[in-house]
Amino acid sequence: MSTQYDVIIIGCGEAGLYATYQLIQKTRNLKLLILDKGESIEKRICPITAGKVDHCINCKTCAIMNGFGGAGAFSDGKFNFTTDFGGWLTDYMSKTEVMDLIEQVDAINVSFGATTERYSTATKEARELARVALQHDLHLLNASCKHLGTEHNLEILTNIYNYLKQHCQLRFNADVEQIDYDGDFTLTLKGGEQLTSRYLVGAPGRSGAEWFSKQCQRLGLNLDNNQVDIGVRVELPAVIFQHITDVVYESKLIYSTKKYGDHVRTFCMNPYGYVVNENVDGIVTVNGHSFSNEALRSENTNFALLVSNKFTEPFDQPYRYGKHIASLSNMLAGGVLVQRFGDLINGKRTTEHRLAHSTVEPTLKAATPGDLSLALPKRQLDDIIEMIYALDKIAPGTANYDTLLYGAEVKFYSARLELDGNLETGIKNFFAIGDGAGITRGLAQAGASGLKAANVIAERINN
Repeated sequence: MSTQYDVIIIGCGEAGLYATYQLIQKTRNLKLLILDKGESIEKRICPITAGKVDHCINCKTCAIMNGFGGAGAFSDGKFNFTTDFGGWLTDYMSKTEVMDLIEQVDAINVSFGATTERYSTATKEARELARVALQHDLHLLNASCKHLGTEHNLEILTNIYNYLKQHCQLRFNADVEQIDYDGDFTLTLKGGEQLTSRYLVGAPGRSGAEWFSKQCQRLGLNLDNNQVDIGVRVELPAVIFQHITDVVYESKLIYSTKKYGDHVRTFCMNPYGYVVNENVDGIVTVNGHSFSNEALRSENTNFALLVSNKFTEPFDQPYRYGKHIASLSNMLAGGVLVQRFGDLINGKRTTEHRLAHSTVEPTLKAATPGDLSLALPKRQLDDIIEMIYALDKIAPGTANYDTLLYGAEVKFYSARLELDGNLETGIKNFFAIGDGAGITRGLAQAGASGLKAANVIAERINN
């Protein structure tokens, strides 16, 4: 005997929660359920939120990656107003529509306590940065950005959670084992319970991407290879990038390497921030955070350098490839590796003794000194080294001997489903949204995808 709903949303991350919010706004008397295999927001406990960035407590289901708010809950809340990065929604709808949806997501955030302050690449100072960058073949992508802050981002999501639980049913620690379709959708949970709905929205997030791909393959849906982003997180004194971060906060710089022609980009820049562990299905990778509260800030800035590769047939497992690369550093270090840039260039393994004499103090104390060349593929490592020398031309000191590199940083993307302009799969009334569906990779576009799917469902229900 299954419980019947009008709409079920799998995943309480950024995409899922905004889809839920929009359905509540646009429908009446809807029997709506949102599921997540993690905890509710008040039960998601991570030391990062208290500034204890190197005190991982090894949750059975990583609290950073799962639960209400998804991976974005404990992020530092960088919200980018652009279609140039953060996802591929313009493959399905116009740039104008995507930007309108992003602005709507921001308006929702503001109503729940988000700041109205924006950084922009449209200022005179930012345009000068872009000009200087171009002189060295670095391309600064246009965007405006809000920094919500790790601690404030959690407050905003808590406010949204308190609103949603009054208007719909939320279930946590609800692990969906299988999706079946026979005109309606039947979800079988771990333990055997079954739930049925007319409409289904898949918003599994990055941690559920591999599971979601397998379910879609079972249902006979077509998937396409997505890119794989592999790289390192760079940590250096904040003063080196201060002339950039003070102007645009987060700079998205793209570089095409001369050796291979690969694209390398800066990602997730955290001024005065911290490097942190991130657990994805038992694989420990590296990420970064920064706080709005000045009392919680460090003296360092960190950012990722990611090399994007898209593979062709017969390769069809980008998620597993990324996990395999990350697992090599786990094998060598029991977690995250850290190496001084100078040691890498000179072919030396960074040791605890050498690290102790570094002028840059690592903010991730749990990282193990080692040799990244034993964990990362040569091509990606060559690309990263070339990018660091390019960045050194606009931010002198980036290529200092003591600049720290943590690895591996891997962004896991699902193989991308074939979707129409409504973000609907080949099965009617089955929608796929967010990072876990392989169509977004950031807070803004993930939220926008949720609004889009909800708008379509609401229109069908209301008509």
